[in-house]
Amino acid sequence: PNVGVIGLVGVTGLVAALLLAGCGVAANDAPASVPIASAGPAAGVGGAVAQARGAIGTALAGVAVQLTDSTRPYRPPEASRLREAPRAVFQLVLPDEPDGGFLVVYQFADAAAAVDAGNEEAGYLGTGPARVQFPRDAQHVLRELGPTLIIFSWSPQDPAAGVEGQVAAALGSLGVGFTVPN
Repeated sequence: PNVGVIGLVGVTGLVAALLLAGCGVAANDAPASVPIASAGPAAGVGGAVAQARGAIGTALAGVAVQLTDSTRPYRPPEASRLREAPRAVFQLVLPDEPDGGFLVVYQFADAAAAVDAGNEEAGYLGTGPARVQFPRDAQHVLRELGPTLIIFSWSPQDPAAGVEGQVAAALGSLGVGFTVPN
């Protein structure tokens, strides 16, 4: 008998046994755990987000849109403070643009933390990594309202640009705004 062939057969048998053992009783039959995409109000948000939503609804009273909980995943480009913050995703029902109109409200410990996050996000939206995720002419509404930060982005080239411009103007009446550098 050839010792090399016997060794090769032995190694092949060992590898096959290990592979089959991974498919047996000890194999995990649960699907892999992945983070849930952000859709609709997040469980970690509190009363401040509900108050912000009420203020947003009041500001939008003169605009022909409906503010709803989002049923679609959406996460805008975010600076580090926003990635860690609890958030709620809402959607404006816009004519001719069913996949647009997302509005995100982030909640922070206090108004000062929301201002810090707003400044950081405004700076981030002015950078190349954030800009490539929006159309060139994108406009951003960034508003601090108490311990919350409200973000709405839109483009004058969108099919619903007229309504989105009205939404942006209405949101501009809330809290303190931030300017995104060009």
